Amino acid sequence: MKKWLLILFLFLLPGFASFAQTEEPPSQDGNKIQERMKEYIQSKLGLSRAETEKFTPVFVRYFREFVQTHRQNKSDRLILQQKIIELRLRYRGEFRQIMDEQRANKVFKYEDDFRQEAVRIIKENRRDGGPPRRTRTIILR
Repeated sequence: MKKWLLILFLFLLPGFASFAQTEEPPSQDGNKIQERMKEYIQSKLGLSRAETEKFTPVFVRYFREFVQTHRQNKSDRLILQQKIIELRLRYRGEFRQIMDEQRANKVFKYEDDFRQEAVRIIKENRRDGGPPRRTRTIILR
């Protein structure tokens, strides 16, 4: 009888241990990029606290729609460019309600700068031959 209880215990123990482990959300990396881009753009624009509070939810929506648009239209480059232009025109109006027109237009310039810098860092890491370094961040200038 003791033998059977020991065998049963040995089979059930790994099952209980697997329930104790927590999982991270699968979109964690996307959220990190979104967060860093948002912080980069906010610092470049020099937003006040009130502007930042209004800017954050609008930018998060814009970022999600941008990613979704890119995924849906990545097979046709011209349509992708057209959809991105339409998306930016729509959100430029929303950004204008938060800040002046010049800074609203610069949101997209700083977004492109951030993406170019991220691509440069990724290419540099690939060229070095090592695994991607998680400590590399885009420096706010």
